[in-house]
Amino acid sequence: MKQFEDYRSAYKTLKMERDEQGILLLTAHTEGGPLRWGALPHEEWPHAFHDIAMDRANRVVILTGTGDEFSGPRPPAATRYARPVADMDRIVFDGRHLLANLLEIQAPVIAAINGPAIRHSEIPLLSDIVLASETCEIEDAGHFDSGLVPGDGVNLIYPLLMGFNRARYFLFTSQRLSAQEALNLGLVNEVLPKDRLMDRAWELARQLARHNDMHLRNTRQILTLELRRKIQEHLGYTLALEAMANLGREKPPA
Repeated sequence: MKQFEDYRSAYKTLKMERDEQGILLLTAHTEGGPLRWGALPHEEWPHAFHDIAMDRANRVVILTGTGDEFSGPRPPAATRYARPVADMDRIVFDGRHLLANLLEIQAPVIAAINGPAIRHSEIPLLSDIVLASETCEIEDAGHFDSGLVPGDGVNLIYPLLMGFNRARYFLFTSQRLSAQEALNLGLVNEVLPKDRLMDRAWELARQLARHNDMHLRNTRQILTLELRRKIQEHLGYTLALEAMANLGREKPPA
């Protein structure tokens, strides 16, 4: 079984620190700055979440970003073209494990969304407790408006979080929600000044860490059961539809 030292520095887009209470701080980044979503985090994060899930010394997890953004940027126009089959095969493979492995983490997860989360915003929103900075904005910029079918889990998660009609509007229009709008819709639990965000995350993490390990793990499993069922039942099919639509697009100019 891997120990923390075996994987803590293994991933280029996630900085990992763990304290004596077993609270694991995950900070998303790209070369020390705000996370730029792309092939690297898409490939790394499923493996990182698996390592975290398999290490029972991780008792509570805090997930946050770097600087003024949690995740970006808006995809460039070049991504609207059909991708090679091998690329889509890799995307589908990683996509099947990204959310599934996140939900396999049995430690409670607290998200501290430090700014706009416009790429894979469903990841922090799957946390058990979701805190947002006043500067936070929520969007799904990487799918429909950018020419990609939203079949990698956002189609399953957002209807559960905000209701089917709101979610379909959100995904079809690439709606961008302010922190207050996200709070009103129940996507986040608290909105805080940015300079209070991490203090509150640590306060809640230490509050949770006072409970014993089995109590924490079993509560997390119960409260993510429906999410895990949805992912298991539907994600393979919807990812295949996403890939098929992409492969049916025009090829990039030579």
